[in-house]
Amino acid sequence: MEKESFKSFINKVLTGMSVGIVVALIPGALLGEVAKALNWTEVVNITTIATRLLAVIMGLTIAMQFKLTPIQSATLAITTAIGSGAFVFKDGMLALVGIGDVINAGIVAGIAVYVMQLIGSRFKAYSILLIPTIVTVGVGGLGLVMLPYVASVTGFVGAMVNSFTSFTPIVAGILISITFAVMIVSPLSTAGVAMAISLTGVASGAANLGICAAGFGLAVAGFSVNGFGTSIAHFLGSPKMQMANMIKKPKMMLPIILNAAVTGAVAGLLMIQGTPASAGFGISGLIGPINHLNIVGYGIDQLLIAVVAFVVVPVAMSYVSTYIFEKKLKMVEPQDYFVDFK
Repeated sequence: MEKESFKSFINKVLTGMSVGIVVALIPGALLGEVAKALNWTEVVNITTIATRLLAVIMGLTIAMQFKLTPIQSATLAITTAIGSGAFVFKDGMLALVGIGDVINAGIVAGIAVYVMQLIGSRFKAYSILLIPTIVTVGVGGLGLVMLPYVASVTGFVGAMVNSFTSFTPIVAGILISITFAVMIVSPLSTAGVAMAISLTGVASGAANLGICAAGFGLAVAGFSVNGFGTSIAHFLGSPKMQMANMIKKPKMMLPIILNAAVTGAVAGLLMIQGTPASAGFGISGLIGPINHLNIVGYGIDQLLIAVVAFVVVPVAMSYVSTYIFEKKLKMVEPQDYFVDFK
């Protein structure tokens, strides 16, 4: 296995994480709410399984970035899943609870790859016995020790977001929208933060509009280099596919932050609502708008307000903010948003 420079190593881990997240989340994002509304129980179950297997899939996509052998790839998938904390024992039964902590899963995956690089081919014929055992137990066990400390990052962000709710609706909307727009492109779980602090009402609505601002904004900013399919996946699926790009080039988030500030103010002005369960999804799967309408009703006026808030404003601001930062200020360029799935 070829040794990597630190920058190249981190970039491969982040790219693998981004691809894995998209693969695991898109089926549920596209079909989840529709399947629930039509009572397609099997579809709901299948997409839920796909989402819950995020850490396993992420381990495999990271392995592909490093061109690991089948033994190493399988070991990495198992170790990443253990490090995520998604698998727990309850009353003597093994349960899969949520998607786990994505940040810890990524850190554990990186450590596991590094350990396998150190081991190399030293064990020769014994590799199939020793690599899974050493990495799974050693690195996976380390991941479980690290988990509560890494998870505290989510708690800190949750406390910060919670403090924003004490401001007026418009100010709170702006701050929460910006926070969730940035968070949805990071390894942090927007849904996890929202659930942890029981984000509801206009605060939840602002969080959803922030995610819409990120999804539409990234789609527009990178459309010329990413094409149609990848671009729409930013808002129909998850903007997290831009995670590696954001960490490499944080300036790419400047148009998104402007977009989120405006959409957050709109959330406060139009009193866009939401629930703790809907706050982390934006428009993907129509989870955000459907939950808003479930609260305020399905009248013509409310339907129009939902369309304006969840689509018209963030799309219009995507073009405005991209124009300002790309054409006028020349601080970003389309290539900053290029997503490479190879």
